[in-house]
Amino acid sequence: MTADIIESTQERTFASHDGASIFYRFWPALSGRPKGVIILLHRGHEHSGRVAHLVSELGLHDYAFYAWDARGHGRTDGVRGYSPSFAASVRDLDCFARHICETDGFKLEDMVLIAQSVGSVLAASWVHDYAPPLRALVLASPAFSVKLYVPFAREGIWLWQK
Repeated sequence: MTADIIESTQERTFASHDGASIFYRFWPALSGRPKGVIILLHRGHEHSGRVAHLVSELGLHDYAFYAWDARGHGRTDGVRGYSPSFAASVRDLDCFARHICETDGFKLEDMVLIAQSVGSVLAASWVHDYAPPLRALVLASPAFSVKLYVPFAREGIWLWQK
């Protein structure tokens, strides 16, 4: 079953709210008609390839899976780690979900969102700000606070960004 899932992987892009091209992976349901959609969001320093193992490990072969490379990550264009703002990234997520609906004929009500770390914070913000009628939301270890172990790291980052 795992080989069938890996072989079925498709690579696509969508245009976000500001025209930015965002890369994502799609795994169609192995059954004829999918029961729904599962969107996987990666951690802050990763990309969709790092969550791909979940597609086979969850064993939900009757569901279509999607995972993006957030702006500034993986195979999405742009400066590594850069997004114009957190709100822009949240809006990217809204555009991604709506793109899935428009492209593949799903409804927001058919979607489950599974996210970790910074992806969880994006997901929670999206649900708060846009109130999509999702089927379920799973937040694994949301990074609501980041502890840096290098002395004066936050201050250094702040200066670097100025």
